[in-house]
Amino acid sequence: MEEYHVPEDADLEQLRVAVQGCRGCELYKDTTQAVFGVGVAAARMLVVGEQPGDVEDRQGRPFVGPAGKVLDRAFDAAGLDRAGMYVTNAVKHFKHKPAAAGKRRIHQTPDRTEIVACRPWLLAEFARVRPSTVVVLGATAGKALLGPSFRVTREHGKALPWPDCAERPEEFAGAGVLVATIHPSAVLRADDREAAFAGMVEDLKVVSSATAPG
Repeated sequence: MEEYHVPEDADLEQLRVAVQGCRGCELYKDTTQAVFGVGVAAARMLVVGEQPGDVEDRQGRPFVGPAGKVLDRAFDAAGLDRAGMYVTNAVKHFKHKPAAAGKRRIHQTPDRTEIVACRPWLLAEFARVRPSTVVVLGATAGKALLGPSFRVTREHGKALPWPDCAERPEEFAGAGVLVATIHPSAVLRADDREAAFAGMVEDLKVVSSATAPG
């Protein structure tokens, strides 16, 4: 696979353009575009999901599909304002199964090689935003940040120290607290959606408590 270097001195807008040329893994071959993060450049809170979905791949923005609607509701219920966040994904291209014409493509979980290939883009976002709080949505995002041993079932809803829990703390500039929860798509797949959603909101309330003044 062709090696690709993230521009060192680029700002977020320049990175958003540059990522379209990334050939660090095979995922770019069957997608509409790379989907970079969006939000406030100096946001105190950075939210990391897994990868873009079908709608995100077409629109070029993270969390604008069904899972994004769940996430917005969860943020509102937990007293968090998405307008003041920077929201991104660990993997920037949409990994999916082929679908019939007119049907929504179904995502596949990125593997370790794809996560590692996309890691420099995520590191670049951290370096530009320098958040004080990080919200991790799901196992893939957690593994991208904290390594393959991360388990969202074990770590969710805790105010984890940051960056002491990272594989390479020096890479994640500026963060203070990390809180993990399930990915909003897990709510959509759950047998009991109300219970899954309520659990997600409780996890996010830990973010509110950890970031409250005083």
